[in-house]
Amino acid sequence: MNREAAEKRGRGAETVACWWLRLHGWRILARRARVPGGEVDIVARRGKVLAFVEVKARATESAAAMSLDAWRLRRVAVAAERLAPRYMKPGDDLRIDAVFIVPGRLPRHVPNLWQG
Repeated sequence: MNREAAEKRGRGAETVACWWLRLHGWRILARRARVPGGEVDIVARRGKVLAFVEVKARATESAAAMSLDAWRLRRVAVAAERLAPRYMKPGDDLRIDAVFIVPGRLPRHVPNLWQG
């Protein structure tokens, strides 16, 4: 898949993930939040939980899970650490989540993936 098609597919998956999160009570604060050293696909809040969400779209759920390796999670963690002061409120719980998008299946939200 060329870079342009992958970019389009990624944006579409992020849109689906945003709607899925909204349907489950999350408020989307930002999409594609970038800082030096990384990017977070979605920044979302539900109550006192502030989540930095990585979205992975693949042909199968196992391929989506495998695409989120330790290196990528570290980059998301670095970006989340740098973005946290922008979105955090006193008493918030911060976490890194993932949403896996697989054709023909409902999105799968996996909370608190990164334990640092």
